[in-house]
Amino acid sequence: MHRPTPIIDFGMPRKKRQKSGFGERLRTLRKERGLTQVQLAQAANTTQRAISYYENEPGYPPVPAAISLANALHVSTDELLGLRTPKRERSAMSPETRRLWKKFQQFETLPEKDQRAVVRLILSLSGSNNRQRSGKRHVDFRVYEGGSVRE
Repeated sequence: MHRPTPIIDFGMPRKKRQKSGFGERLRTLRKERGLTQVQLAQAANTTQRAISYYENEPGYPPVPAAISLANALHVSTDELLGLRTPKRERSAMSPETRRLWKKFQQFETLPEKDQRAVVRLILSLSGSNNRQRSGKRHVDFRVYEGGSVRE
């Protein structure tokens, strides 16, 4: 009696990728700076293929490559490797924007009722700007010392 020959699959199992987070961080930093892989490769004195590999494969690049990438991206190696959170680029913000940002950060310290009031105010202002463009009446709100809002 003839038994059927079993079929054995000798295909290589796919390697499970465990992300280190480095590649994602590298891609994010590169895109935040508006660089392509080719441009980053040129700035870091490497190849586009190497940049693609670092962004898509688990693990970390060799130390000399990490140093070159950090220099090209204007971050520390600690920031690039995820050991320290990136510093905000304050030079990109005008003094007025910085002042407004600090004020906006105080929003989180407000009671929930006041937070909702601020959100309603912002929505009404953005809606009134849209109405003004469409030829409807524009209401001008002013915020006075002490936080009172008047039309």
